[in-house]
Amino acid sequence: MKNVEHIGIAVKNFSEANGLYFKLLGVGPYKTEFVESENVNTSFFRVGGTKIELLEGTTPDSAISKFIEKRGEGIHHIAFEVEDIYKEMERLKNEGFTLLNEQPKKGADNKFVCFVHPKSANGVLVELTQEIR
Repeated sequence: MKNVEHIGIAVKNFSEANGLYFKLLGVGPYKTEFVESENVNTSFFRVGGTKIELLEGTTPDSAISKFIEKRGEGIHHIAFEVEDIYKEMERLKNEGFTLLNEQPKKGADNKFVCFVHPKSANGVLVELTQEIR
């Protein structure tokens, strides 16, 4: 794992949350994107070397909508950048971690992504990310 790529925050109202984080961080999002495969709107803020991703579910059955229904708004996941997502997935499986997807899928911000089940990581949803080249 190379570094923390971003921290994902689940929000109920995308517009209000973007405004709130603009006031909090002093900068607006550098990118917004709809991720169809996850039924989620995303926006990315950059502060120094840190990225914050806001996530809003666009359907009641999206993972983000279900997360908010169960736990409320807040930190959803922490993402780590990896050099080779396939090798890292294999390494983690061999170490006993449970992956939520067998193959990487296209995520936001031009990345391949894979998630590690929170039960495998002390209650934290971990995302692996690799830039699509």
